[in-house]
Amino acid sequence: MSELNITQIKERAKDYIAKENDAHFRGEVEKLLSQGGDTAEKELADRFYQNLEFGTGGLRGVIGGGYNRMNTLVVKSATQGLASYFIKTFPGKALKAAIAFDSRHYSAEFAESAALIFAGNGIKTYLFSSLRPTPELSFAIRHLGCDTGIVVTASHNPPKYNGYKAYWNDGSQVVPPHDVGIIAEVNAVKDIKEISRQEALDKGLLVIIDKEVDVPYQEMVKACLFRPDLIKEKAADVKIVFTPLHGTGAPHVEKVLGDLGLKVITVPEQREGDGNFPTVAFPNPEEAAALEMAIKLGTKEKADVVMATDPDADRFGIAVPNKTGGFTLVTGNQMGVLLADYIFLSRKEQGRLPANAAMINSIVTTGMQKKIAEYYGAECFECLTGFKWIADVMRKWETGLASGDADARSFVFGTEESYGYLVETEVRDKDGISAAALTAEMTIYWRSKGKSLLDRLDELYVICGFWQELGISKYFQGPQGQSVMNGIMEEYRKNPPKALGGIEVVRVRDIKNGADGLPPSDVLQFFLKDGTVVSARPSGTEPKIKFYADCCVEVGSGGLEAAKAEAARKLNAIKGDIRAVIGE
Repeated sequence: MSELNITQIKERAKDYIAKENDAHFRGEVEKLLSQGGDTAEKELADRFYQNLEFGTGGLRGVIGGGYNRMNTLVVKSATQGLASYFIKTFPGKALKAAIAFDSRHYSAEFAESAALIFAGNGIKTYLFSSLRPTPELSFAIRHLGCDTGIVVTASHNPPKYNGYKAYWNDGSQVVPPHDVGIIAEVNAVKDIKEISRQEALDKGLLVIIDKEVDVPYQEMVKACLFRPDLIKEKAADVKIVFTPLHGTGAPHVEKVLGDLGLKVITVPEQREGDGNFPTVAFPNPEEAAALEMAIKLGTKEKADVVMATDPDADRFGIAVPNKTGGFTLVTGNQMGVLLADYIFLSRKEQGRLPANAAMINSIVTTGMQKKIAEYYGAECFECLTGFKWIADVMRKWETGLASGDADARSFVFGTEESYGYLVETEVRDKDGISAAALTAEMTIYWRSKGKSLLDRLDELYVICGFWQELGISKYFQGPQGQSVMNGIMEEYRKNPPKALGGIEVVRVRDIKNGADGLPPSDVLQFFLKDGTVVSARPSGTEPKIKFYADCCVEVGSGGLEAAKAEAARKLNAIKGDIRAVIGE
């Protein structure tokens, strides 16, 4: 959309008011129009200078009235486009959909609005009765034989955000060519078909679900464990503190771990769903501050592990006791390393490691995981950032194995550095619930060997080298934000650095038009002479550009501490070069 003047902005606002049935969202815009003045006009411009984009991952934006906000009208329009695409893609089929939602403001309302649009288009819709985790939505699509699904969530974003993820019939988020096709249908929506809740229920087009999916999902999570007998034997000796960060994780984590005999102490102030997220600035287990209350309770209770899931319980993070009496936060890369090691080790010990076993991680995830896979005689394949790409590889492997393709592999684990893990095949998105269960078992296993998770991590560093990562994010808000980020990426493309942190750049991989078998994505990677990889990527869900650096130093005669110091030195120098470019 080209730049609009204030008259055009106000016309769009009036058009929105005429179409929005929700009195709250409509009233916000009516108030701004009646106020007038520079402040109100600036706010109107932000709400109407563009349509909230239905991207390859769905919708995500600030909650409020306007075409550039998350509200019932925008959700209905997006769902109509999604419904139209599936009707055209599967003509004549009796279509089914599943919808889940988290604890954010208006999540329940948006979920029901979407359900009634599906019903209005003749699509039978299974709607969860109350908040549920994203991974359970993925499971439900497969379990109920649905053709599509939606989860209403903004994951770990601040409270003012909400969002909407669209899923395919295998339980994964949509990928090309379907994502592009859905976007085209959403952008072409003129008329929205909708029926009332009562009519949808009477016609059997709306079915409210809960335990009929909850129980199979929980049983599946428990079935993915390797040593349930060891857990039951040692459960009384282990104490777990858990926080769902005001989200959806508590019922499933408490039930699954409780069934195994484990004592789970949930942070009481953070147990219930609350879209204000009153005790945390960011409800994200990647943020150290988000785990402060849990670590405080863990210290008091002398917990063996502190666990956290984000609001929709797809991300998972932990902190573990260290030798100085405090707790050490485990990074997403480290957690992925520990889980990969435990899964490969357990499968090998139990004779369950296929000859063609492989794991999948994203291109910005630590290279240490590849070393772990190779240590066990397996492989690690890379994909673009986002779990839909891990699911896409899984889908291709399954199709290949069924047809006898020698290049297909047997999936055993998927992970990305942003605290996402998948340890089962019944779900096709990251799953914080199953990761919590397996981490509990892994903690008990290494304790039975006289080791902590940190001890095991140090052993793996000696085997694979010490790996450390660096992450830098810079936000660019407002109408000009995207152009600023585009400018940074374009400058890197025109004039790629000859060195970063004083280390020569020996190769540049630009994935904008696809590279090395990867689909197109706005990502630049710089491969340094010493093996360090630096990546630059605008976020697909937030107005920010993200930089990643992954550095490895062999553990030599100086020992692990010397390797850590050298890695820190290299990454600090690289950080300085990146900050100079983004203006910090």
